[in-house]
Amino acid sequence: MPFGLTNAPASFQNIVNDIFSDFLDIFVVVYLDDIMVFSSSEEEHVKHVASVLQRLRDNNLFAKASKCVFHASSVDYLGYVVSSDCLKMDSSKEACSQFQILKEAFITAPILSHFNPSLPTIVESDASDYALGAVLSQVNDSGKNPIAFYSRKLLPAELNYEIHDKELLGIVWALKHWRAFLLSCSNSFEVLTDHSSLQYSMSSKALTRCQALWAEFLSEFHFTINYNPGRLAALPDALSRWDKV
Repeated sequence: MPFGLTNAPASFQNIVNDIFSDFLDIFVVVYLDDIMVFSSSEEEHVKHVASVLQRLRDNNLFAKASKCVFHASSVDYLGYVVSSDCLKMDSSKEACSQFQILKEAFITAPILSHFNPSLPTIVESDASDYALGAVLSQVNDSGKNPIAFYSRKLLPAELNYEIHDKELLGIVWALKHWRAFLLSCSNSFEVLTDHSSLQYSMSSKALTRCQALWAEFLSEFHFTINYNPGRLAALPDALSRWDKV
């Protein structure tokens, strides 16, 4: 079978599954061209290996000797070390160290900074179908640092809002939540949203009653709304989609 064909792996897997159909999960596990033979005793293992090799020969398939390991008590298989005692990740793989880094990232909470009214301030907001999420950050010499996080579920009536109003509601509630901080800012702060039309919503002459009330509240603050693509808004997006907010 030539390399590069889209369906080649699936077709080959189907072939080997058919060839070893009466051996599978009894003493054989097959993933594409990786065949593992397992047995409860050495005598049984000799018979099992012979059966597998004979089945390959009967179907004009061949195993390369340099890639085979026979009569081993422990084998490397698909990134794992398989033995009679345990199944564990192969510690020699690069993915193992990366997995450890990922685990540490999950259990390490970000360090929150104290709010400083003189620093550039950013509010990132997002809304999902069922919740709101926001991040308050400030920029100093070390970069952008989180000050606080906020999220809440949408109320039953709010669940019926159009996506534009949900996104605007997210901004309103973020500014309500951090009102004391934001009103003390020395300069205009920035609101980032992944809903580009919000940049112009407050200048519209056609506002609903609800939007007009929000516009009146937002007029207290000195800020600009800028578009932030969703791929760059991971934090507020995650907060608005966590099902336990």
